Amino acid sequence: MSYSIGQVADMLDINISTLRYYDKEGLFPAMTRSEGGMRKFSEAEIDALKVIECLKATGMSIKDIKQFMDWCKQGDATLQLRRDMFYNRMEAVQKQFEALQKTMAMIKYKCWYYDTALEAGSEKSVRQMLPDGVPEGIRMDR
Repeated sequence: MSYSIGQVADMLDINISTLRYYDKEGLFPAMTRSEGGMRKFSEAEIDALKVIECLKATGMSIKDIKQFMDWCKQGDATLQLRRDMFYNRMEAVQKQFEALQKTMAMIKYKCWYYDTALEAGSEKSVRQMLPDGVPEGIRMDR
């Protein structure tokens, strides 16, 4: 089965312009076109897009994603390179996750802070509670 660019955009929630850009960058080397020149996405391109979007979400550049896609075309000779790349991506995502956890902790603290200040009618009362009056799950490491 093949899909139009619009169908793929809707299916994967990706902008049509992004799909065209990926094609222009050579990320779909086996993609066929209709007689009228319209892109025809197969299940292989859909699967590739899922991996591309995953790698992009890790902060990987299109250039590096293209390198990965080229390694895939080369077959088993690049298995180690592809494996190592995914381990590197996993490490990068772990660091992003840890940074987001710190961000979430600050946001939770500030929500508690302002909720408590509004309840008391003043920030002054909250400041007087700090640091010992902050609930255990809300405390910020300093």
